[in-house]
Amino acid sequence: MVLDPTIEERPAQPYMGVRRLVTIATMNEIADRIPEVIGGLAERGVAIAGAPFLRYLRVDLAGEIEVEAGVPVAAPIAGSCELPAGRYVTITHIGHPDGLTDLTAAVLAWGDEQGLDWDVEDGLWGARVERFLTNPVEQPDPTRWHTELAVRLS
Repeated sequence: MVLDPTIEERPAQPYMGVRRLVTIATMNEIADRIPEVIGGLAERGVAIAGAPFLRYLRVDLAGEIEVEAGVPVAAPIAGSCELPAGRYVTITHIGHPDGLTDLTAAVLAWGDEQGLDWDVEDGLWGARVERFLTNPVEQPDPTRWHTELAVRLS
C-alpha cells in the first residue's frame, strides 16, 4: 500500500450526531443512522455544513467499537457536539469502505514511524474520523466511493 497522507490544521467543527456501541459486523447499525440525523436537521431548518462522517471514540476491532454518526453544522446548536480544532493527518481512500480498516492501520503505523503523537488517551480518541465524500445516491457503486480518513494529532 502506497501512503501519501498530509498533515493539516483544521478549525473546530460543530456537528449533530448519534452514538452507539457496535462491532465490525454491525457497523451498518450506526452508519445507517446518518439519514436520520440529516432528516432531524432538515426538520429543524438547520443547514448541513459538510459531508457526513463516522467518529471513532473507542476501537476494539475484536470487540465493541464506540462510534458516532455525525453531520456537520455551521454553528453550535442545542445538543450539538464538536470535532476539536488541531493538526490532523488526512488521506483519501477510493474504494469500498471495507478497505478503511487496513488503510487506518497503515496510516497509524506510518504516523508511529514518523514519531507523531496521536490524540488518544486511555483508548479514547480525540478525533478519528471517516468523512464520506461520495453521495451513495449519486454513485451507487461502493468501489468508486471517496472517503477521507482524518486522525487528530496531540
